[in-house]
Amino acid sequence: MKKLLLIATGGTIASIEGDEGLVPGLTADQLLHYFQDSAQKVDVTCEILMNRDSTNIQPEHWVDMAETVAKNYDRYDGFIITHGTDTLAYTSAALSYMLQGLQKPVVITGSQVPISFKQTDAKKNLADSVRFACEDIGGVFVVFDGRVIIGTRAVKMRTKSYDAFESINHPYVANITGNHVQYYWKPTITEKTLHVDTSLCSDVFLLKLHPGTKPAIFDFLKDHYKGIIIESFGNGGVPFEGRNLLPKIKELTEHGLAVLISTQCLEEGQDLLLYEVGRKVAQYDVILSGDMNTEAIVAKLMWTLGRTTNLEEVKQIIETPAAWDLSTGWLKED
Repeated sequence: MKKLLLIATGGTIASIEGDEGLVPGLTADQLLHYFQDSAQKVDVTCEILMNRDSTNIQPEHWVDMAETVAKNYDRYDGFIITHGTDTLAYTSAALSYMLQGLQKPVVITGSQVPISFKQTDAKKNLADSVRFACEDIGGVFVVFDGRVIIGTRAVKMRTKSYDAFESINHPYVANITGNHVQYYWKPTITEKTLHVDTSLCSDVFLLKLHPGTKPAIFDFLKDHYKGIIIESFGNGGVPFEGRNLLPKIKELTEHGLAVLISTQCLEEGQDLLLYEVGRKVAQYDVILSGDMNTEAIVAKLMWTLGRTTNLEEVKQIIETPAAWDLSTGWLKED
C-alpha cells in the first residue's frame, strides 16, 4: 500500500463560509474524510502546514513547502499539496527549482469550489491527485480537471471554470480518467539524488509594459530590487521613441541588476533579434526568457539570485533549461 503525505496550505479547496466571504478553515480530519471513498487503497497522512488564501502565499511559504517535502521524503511514496488556485502555478514552478532530482511525485492541486460544497470540482481533483501520486514517476506536477501538467509549465487561464489550468509551450504529461492514467509525455530523470536548494531572493519586480510607460519608473526600481522582469510586447520589443526606455534599461544593467526581457504573449516565446525594437535592447546585458511562462520566470529568477549575484552566472542559469521550463533550441545567435 502506498504511503502519501497530504500537505495542506489552505485555498478554496479547504475553504468554509466566513463573515467576509470564503476563508480556508478545514481541519486535517475533515480533509482526510474525503479520502475514504478513494478508489486507490492508500495510507494518507495529513499535515496542515498553513491555512491561507493563495493570494497571501509568499516566497517564504514556498520554502516551507519544499522543506516539508524534503524532511519527509524518505517516509512517503508520494506527496500531495492542496493549494489555492490563484498563485498555484508560481508555487509549482518554485518547488520545481528547489526540489530537483525528485524520484517521487509531488502533486499540487486545488479547486474552484470548496470541497464541502455539493457541486464541487475538489473531489475529482483530489481523487486524481491520489491516483497520480501513486505513479512511479518523479517531479513536480499540477493535477487539475483530469490534466497533469509539469510544474514549470502550468498557467491559470480561467477564474471560474473547472478547467482552470493549461500547459503552455509544452505537452501535457497525462490525462486521468477514473483509475486510468494516459501518458502523453514523461519526464526523463537523469539525477538519482534529491537536491534541495531553498535559497531565494524575493527582491524581484515584474513590470508589464504598456503604451505610455514612463522611463522614470526604473529610477525607483533600481534602488529597491535586484532583479527586474520586463514583460515587453510581442517578440520582445521595447519602446525607444517618445518615452524611450532604453537608457534606463542600460542604467539598470550597469548598476548590477539582473534585467530579464520576456513577452506578454503566452505562447511561442520571444525573439529579440527579429525586429529593430528587440535588437536595440538586446545590445545590453539583458537576460532572455525564451518560451518560459511568467510564473516560472519569477520563481527561477528568485531562486537564481538566491544562489549567485554574478550577472554572467545569473544569465547562464536562467537561459539554461531546468525542470523542463524552457524548450531547447530557442536561443538564436547573432
